[in-house]
Amino acid sequence: MQTAAKGPDMTMPDKNPPTLSDGVVRWLTNGTRDERFIDNIFAEMCNRLQQAGIPLKRSTLHILINHPQWLGARFMWSDGMRGAEIALVDYDVRERSEYIGSPANEMQNGASELRENLERDPALGRKHALYDEMRAKGLTDYVAWPLYHTLGKRHLITFATDRPGGFDDAHIAALKNLLPVLALVSEIRVKNRLARTLLETYVGAHAGELILAGATRRGTGTTVRAAIMICDLRDFTKISDNWPRDDVIDLLNDYFDAMSEPIARHGGEILKFIGDGLLAIFPLSQPDACANLLHAVSEARGAMAALNERNKNSGRAPLNYGIGVHVGDVMYGNIGSASRLDFTVIGPAVNMASRLEALTKQIGRTVLLSRDFAEQVQPKFELERVGKYEVRGFSDPIELFAYPG
Repeated sequence: MQTAAKGPDMTMPDKNPPTLSDGVVRWLTNGTRDERFIDNIFAEMCNRLQQAGIPLKRSTLHILINHPQWLGARFMWSDGMRGAEIALVDYDVRERSEYIGSPANEMQNGASELRENLERDPALGRKHALYDEMRAKGLTDYVAWPLYHTLGKRHLITFATDRPGGFDDAHIAALKNLLPVLALVSEIRVKNRLARTLLETYVGAHAGELILAGATRRGTGTTVRAAIMICDLRDFTKISDNWPRDDVIDLLNDYFDAMSEPIARHGGEILKFIGDGLLAIFPLSQPDACANLLHAVSEARGAMAALNERNKNSGRAPLNYGIGVHVGDVMYGNIGSASRLDFTVIGPAVNMASRLEALTKQIGRTVLLSRDFAEQVQPKFELERVGKYEVRGFSDPIELFAYPG
């Protein structure tokens, strides 16, 4: 019997030879689904890379974020840290020396890899203060790669070591092996945070939390007892007709900063900006909600006085405003069309606050309070009774109080 000749070995070569980071990749894939924050995942990943035998001394993760104040965030891990240090980066950074010529700058300009031997003569290497800082800390090798998210978004991850001779080929292969999985894991967390940030920015923290929890059906909501504050800028039409557009936008932003920051600081929630006005509530479920509203009004007055002083020095006219305040039950929830909703409050109590704001022009007081609200804060706050007035939409005259100052 003739033995058949052996054919060529058809065994497929291993396209993914094992690396030092395989265990870390498995952990990223299967062990992070309950962790909400990317900084915690990033720090744990760095510690696990060390345990796997990669001589990691320092690592950073740079993420571009959609935030009204911040361009991005930098997470930094160093040897011995359990967590990551978080630094927010403002939009003006791209004009400063810390960014120009940096690895982040090169990466955003299209670089696919940066590798810097920190042991060689600095005169022969890249010129940036970051490399000098790393040399001063005894680091010997630095590598940076883009971290790709969907739709062409490029972020940045860097690794550095103090091992004599730097990273070897096995270390670099292991670190590269992480990138695709880390990109997926980080994108999920970044987009979760982005959704939260956008909701907080456009509808407020509390409403955003409710929406993320599933309160998205039209007509759903709850009854909330709250102190309601409505503020409106005076003579805005005249200002917008006569001022340059950019000046009008700057004016509105300064005005809303002066009003909004005290409201947020004292536990209020701004539900909407309406042209040159705003609507805010202080839910009575919070301790001292009505008192907190008046504290916010006091601080806003001070901020507006300071803003008017600055405007005066630059030749601008002072800004005047009116505030109406009431307390009562409001319907708090989703209202709108089938495809476009607003998360807001409605009800007679909101209408009353709006009417009182309008009456500030007629009565000549900056802040008008209803009797219902005044009873919540007297005698702690000294208020001035201004009498009973007819209020449009309400059958009986309403007793009003002014908040002196």
